Amino acid sequence: MINMEVNNMEMEEPYQKLQLLLDALRKYHPEDDADIVRKAYAFAAEKHSNQIRRSGEPYINHPLAVALILAELEMDASTLAAGLLHDVVEDTGVTNDEISQLFGKEISTLVDGVTKLKIVEEDPFTPLSISGTVLTPDVDDALVRRKVEMIKSAANLRKIFIAMARDLRVMVIKLADRLHNMRTLGAMPEPKRKRIAEETLQIFAPLAHRLGIWQIKFELEDLAFKYSEPEQYSKLAQQVAQTRSEREDEVEEAITSLRERLEMEGVSDVHITGRPKHLYSIYQKMLKQELDFKDIFDLVALRVIVHTRQECYHALGIVSALWTPIHGMYSDYIARSKSNMYQSLHIKVIGPRNKPIEIQIRTWEMHRTAEFGVAAHWAYKEKGEGGKNTDQFERKLSWLRQQLFDWQTDARDSGEFLRSVTEDLFSDQVFVFSPKGDVLDLPFGATPVDFAYRIHSDVGNHTVGAKVNGKMVPLSYALKNGDVVDIITRSNSNPSRDWLAFTKTSHAKSKIKAYLRRETYDMNILQGREMLQKEAEKEGIDLQGLLKDEALKSIAPLFNLPGEEELLAAVGYGTVTAASVLHRLRPEDQPLQRKLVLGRGRSDESKLRITAGNVDNVMFRRSTCCMPIPGDEVVGYITRGRGMSLHRKECPNAQHYEKTEPERLTFVQYEGGDNQVYSVRLLLLTSDRTGLLADVGAVFGEMKTNITAVRTQSHRDGTVTLSIFAEVKDVDHLNRLFIAVRRLSDVITIERAFGGR
Repeated sequence: MINMEVNNMEMEEPYQKLQLLLDALRKYHPEDDADIVRKAYAFAAEKHSNQIRRSGEPYINHPLAVALILAELEMDASTLAAGLLHDVVEDTGVTNDEISQLFGKEISTLVDGVTKLKIVEEDPFTPLSISGTVLTPDVDDALVRRKVEMIKSAANLRKIFIAMARDLRVMVIKLADRLHNMRTLGAMPEPKRKRIAEETLQIFAPLAHRLGIWQIKFELEDLAFKYSEPEQYSKLAQQVAQTRSEREDEVEEAITSLRERLEMEGVSDVHITGRPKHLYSIYQKMLKQELDFKDIFDLVALRVIVHTRQECYHALGIVSALWTPIHGMYSDYIARSKSNMYQSLHIKVIGPRNKPIEIQIRTWEMHRTAEFGVAAHWAYKEKGEGGKNTDQFERKLSWLRQQLFDWQTDARDSGEFLRSVTEDLFSDQVFVFSPKGDVLDLPFGATPVDFAYRIHSDVGNHTVGAKVNGKMVPLSYALKNGDVVDIITRSNSNPSRDWLAFTKTSHAKSKIKAYLRRETYDMNILQGREMLQKEAEKEGIDLQGLLKDEALKSIAPLFNLPGEEELLAAVGYGTVTAASVLHRLRPEDQPLQRKLVLGRGRSDESKLRITAGNVDNVMFRRSTCCMPIPGDEVVGYITRGRGMSLHRKECPNAQHYEKTEPERLTFVQYEGGDNQVYSVRLLLLTSDRTGLLADVGAVFGEMKTNITAVRTQSHRDGTVTLSIFAEVKDVDHLNRLFIAVRRLSDVITIERAFGGR
């Protein structure tokens, strides 16, 4: 944003938009407090008065546009006010306490939620630099970028879901904010346009779909399609435009015929419109079905809106009599509504010109829900349109909030979290039914066990079998759209570890794992204590008093565990390493005495062997700037009075000597002695999370590699740099260690560092 003076003429348009906003609020929520909206506008206009957008327009136009989009969704006055204020904390230095004092707790909470949903705008592909070192040539740069982007995406999604679970209006405001930003995306530079468009397709359009806000979903998809694939968008838009006139005539003919027949059959005061399919959905159909545009016939759907549920089914019968239905192309989402509250009858028929046409039939109440999704909840709540509707919405919203919390708690790290969300939210879905007719949406490939855990954890834990459409099926059966699922339970039945192999939802997997952990709890406590004793003996730590329950209880909170039993069980189960517990328990005056199980001792340079210039057993020392080890390409530098120092060939100091004092360098053959290990310094760039050091330490332990020191440095982008001093026997040992560490999903890069301090 650029500071500048905004003249009165520039403020006329924002003021006119404010009047439109207030008129809309008075129309759909006449009892709401319009003064709070005026006050929010005045405050935002003052704070943004010296700011303009990249497009050159006054910045206040953006929050006004966001509020107008919210008004189209008939959101309440508090949400409109929050929409007007959503950028003042982030962009003008206003504190949330000020918002709370001026506008109340409800609005300040909404503004705070939207502020915390700020998606990282920095280019995720900025080259990485760690403590002045350069990434090693063997690191896959594309993999690094993908991992960094994954970590940032996971962090963003966590913020989104936490905010949504507290108050779904936060996400509605954020979607309105993203929609207006997409409408004005042309002012951004091309690389940023493409990145924001892809993010919109991957995150925001699917969220709008899950929340049922179709009018935002469709526009987000088309705008994102325009900027992410401009050539395909332009080509398809031109093809659609060329056939528009013919389609309009066809639609008008169909509307006239249907209206006449409905009126003849007593269905009057009906609203019929043609709804053109949006470009992105046409493009996706062409890709999935491998069709050319000329092979796509159903580019328009008719929407029939009546007043009662009974009239919906009456109209359905009339449509079926007027035109020939296409077999298998009928869905009743009124009797069994979708999980995002969508209700409508869908039928595809052969239309008046022998072309397929889809017809959607719904009531006005269903139409509002279909267009507004969860936003309709506040319309019903404010208008008080019957307790039944409000109760239904509350049940739906309660389930959605619970699912959002499950996503937070089920994943241990950013990689697992992102996979869970991708699988559960953004994947293809199947819609299945309970025997009572309740509809549940599950990821493609979900099984009866996933269905059972979605109903309730107790149902999942006691499942013994399942019937689908009245027939017994294996618990690994992949559910299909329209399946009616009946779960058979037995009170003495328990989950099987085998279920983890075929369940698809992260929720089901986490509940199964949690049950299995509880079942082996006592055994894990005993095993955990035994593992601690063995680890202490191996490291030479005095056990007297160290493993008493009081000592363990005092450090349990450091591992986010309530007490000593939970800590011991975690060690026994493997979620906490014995070494990390002993590190916390060890008295400061009692140093570790770890020994590698390598059959080698620590480096004793007097016993090492080098050959320099055909002369054996030259006196030397390993330089601390690059810490060479056997197997490295090394050169010897003849110092002044201190013998020879060994450097790795790629060491910056060695390269400097080659330019300035080449006569002091000599070729060296460097061999390790028996039973020797050598200190090296490694740099790891990873995602920052609880338990990270324990997991890294466990990998080093598995590779029989001693760690002598660790330093950490956290970064603002959610990553952390670990500087680790470790002892290895040679380059082969080091390479195997690199391969093992890179298997950790949180590790972005691992490299050998220069500098021994």
